[in-house]
Amino acid sequence: MIPVVTPEEMRAVDAAATEPVDVLIERAGRAVARAAVGMMGGTYGRRVTVVAGPGNNGADGRVAAAALEQRSVRVRVVSPDDRDPLVGVDLVIDAAFGTGVSRPYAFPEVAPGIPVLAVDIASGVDGLTGELLGRPQPADETITFVALKPGLLHEPGRSLCGRVQIAPIAGLDVAGASTHVVEPSDAATWTPFRGAGDHKWKAALRIIGGSTGMTGAVELAASAASRVASYVEVAVPGRNGVDRPIEAVGRWLPAAEWGSTATADLDRFEAVLAGPGLRDPGELEPLLGCGQPLLLDASALVLEIAGAIRGREAPTIVTPHDGEFIRLGGGGGADRIAATRDLAVDLGAVVLRKGPTTIVASPDGAVRMVTNGGPELASAGTGDVLAGLVAGLLASGAEAFDAAAAGAWIHAAAPSGRVGVTASDLLVSIPGVLERLRG
Repeated sequence: MIPVVTPEEMRAVDAAATEPVDVLIERAGRAVARAAVGMMGGTYGRRVTVVAGPGNNGADGRVAAAALEQRSVRVRVVSPDDRDPLVGVDLVIDAAFGTGVSRPYAFPEVAPGIPVLAVDIASGVDGLTGELLGRPQPADETITFVALKPGLLHEPGRSLCGRVQIAPIAGLDVAGASTHVVEPSDAATWTPFRGAGDHKWKAALRIIGGSTGMTGAVELAASAASRVASYVEVAVPGRNGVDRPIEAVGRWLPAAEWGSTATADLDRFEAVLAGPGLRDPGELEPLLGCGQPLLLDASALVLEIAGAIRGREAPTIVTPHDGEFIRLGGGGGADRIAATRDLAVDLGAVVLRKGPTTIVASPDGAVRMVTNGGPELASAGTGDVLAGLVAGLLASGAEAFDAAAAGAWIHAAAPSGRVGVTASDLLVSIPGVLERLRG
């Protein structure tokens, strides 16, 4: 996993460093210079403008300028307040403010075609939230130190950072970071694969949902779950003939008091998913008292169930988008990581908060971020696929925090950058992603 630290946490890391500040700045500045040379493809005849501010970010830029001059690069250092357009150079280095920006800032105009290297983050992007403070200059590449910063992962800042590289700096330790970005190797480690001696009941999942007019949601969830769970049962309140994947078993729940019926024979199942296509979540309370790991999605995410979630002893996962997040009692502040962590701690449940960057928070305060998704996932039905996939991993024996993070990563990898992808298309792609993870 790749560590993520907030600007405040990074300042604490700097303060705890085992080396003097000037030594750290020298190392950071030289890392910037190396990145600059890499972007330019060499040093001979190259010209660079460095926009250097008053703080450590600017100091990094000035050290980089000196290092480049030592390699015969023609360098000009200008103030962040210089309004002259930046023209006639091979590279612009943005070392104006980085994560230390505290006021709206407009970067000088850069002539078209000149690449930009940002130091830590594009100046004018909030390092904590990714929000814009003024008019940042989009970077072709960003070099950040020791760990990622949240502003590089949240939109719109994420789209302004270009290719991000992390430069290790000797003397700075981020081993205590509680937030990390999920990598493919992590998803592979957290994904249970079937063994030679497994049988279908070892990874059995019951799904409750699929009300009249909303049967597609439960069908998508069941199809996704079938890619990882070995037995999937679809239980629909008030309906017996609901459409479902051919591999899934149907179960009828009476229209009246279906909540108590939903717990019948539940001891044979390893996990339960409730919510996809469910119109009336009012009968969920008996299910909330079950001893199986439980994933609540879609219509099941209402404030009224928060108290029952807090009282559960078995693992619980909730998968809200932003509107459902607020309905569950989550805070609406700009710091999405902190708000998601707070709700997970409050509920005693794993919270998978969907968005351009998915945030998965554990009740113990740990956070994992899934950043490999794209805009193609913002379409109807993809959330049902995600819920089924995570619930299937949960039924297969993954810990709740691992199932949520691995499921979100696999789900995000399924489109493979294609356009025109529908939720059904993800179902076809998931086995290929799983095959690559298994190696």
